[in-house]
Amino acid sequence: MASKGSPAVELEVGDKTVRISNPDRVYFPARGETKLDLANYYLSVGDGIVRALRERPCMLHRFPTGVEGEKVHQKRVPRGAPDWLETVRIHFPRWNRTADELCVTELASVLWAVQMSTVEFHPWNSRRADTERPDEWRIDLDPMPQASFAAIRRTAHTAHEVLDELGIRGFPKTSGGDGLHVYVRIEPRWEFGEVRRAAFAFAREIERRMPREVTTTWWRRDRDPEAVFVDYNQNARDHTIASAYSVRGNPEATVSAPIEWGEIDDVEPGDMTIATVPERFARLGDLHAQIDDTAYSLDTLLEWADRDEQAPPESSEGTDGDAD
Repeated sequence: MASKGSPAVELEVGDKTVRISNPDRVYFPARGETKLDLANYYLSVGDGIVRALRERPCMLHRFPTGVEGEKVHQKRVPRGAPDWLETVRIHFPRWNRTADELCVTELASVLWAVQMSTVEFHPWNSRRADTERPDEWRIDLDPMPQASFAAIRRTAHTAHEVLDELGIRGFPKTSGGDGLHVYVRIEPRWEFGEVRRAAFAFAREIERRMPREVTTTWWRRDRDPEAVFVDYNQNARDHTIASAYSVRGNPEATVSAPIEWGEIDDVEPGDMTIATVPERFARLGDLHAQIDDTAYSLDTLLEWADRDEQAPPESSEGTDGDAD
């Protein structure tokens, strides 16, 4: 390991120069990857990470001393940020406070965040043109402690089946953990409550088709420990999950990596890391490159919500995360 005084490295990122201090600080102990390795990873998937974050308010998960140290959830861009860095102001009604959050428009913004010790990027599912109307519906397949990844795979296939019946194209990715995500571009016509309501109707349809393996039960203590929870509440205001191509804050440096539907039965999430995804990206390109081509309507899902007799369970919808 290099000494604490390792000289900074300057990276040319488009027309910007981003300085990376402490480049040899080990962030990921499993293989010894450093802060500079993290920066080079994000450079290698530049088009993909910028597409995933573009124009979205973004929470940063920072690890100033590496992933085995303190984790900082940061919403506000700090004073002293470069004048070219773009932000979007978010209002948090619960506290009547605001936060100027990072709004990525170019790869240099991502590398600036890495310099600020950011490992994970957690964007909103809306963009700064109208932060209160999401343009992304997120399907989060979250395994309970005793659920197998085989159950996640089966649930993903059912989600794909329902999306096909709706005439909607979803874009799957690994979560970087034990689950899978599917993202759908939607028309920015509905506020968060309606998007969450549509997501709940979709989740309930999967539950109907897989009642022994899937749950939409809100309270964790009431769920079958072997079930897959379809977490519709990830579509509530100010709820965020790691973006496509985001590294996760664990020793193995796993990545939330886009995959093809045909890979569902073979993918091993632990194989997607900052050591392997760059070659995959160079070979396959961004598997989410077409996500912005078509924006879909939620009308049918909202009709399903109207039809359903069971009202959505109470949750934290309508509250906001703290403005760090």
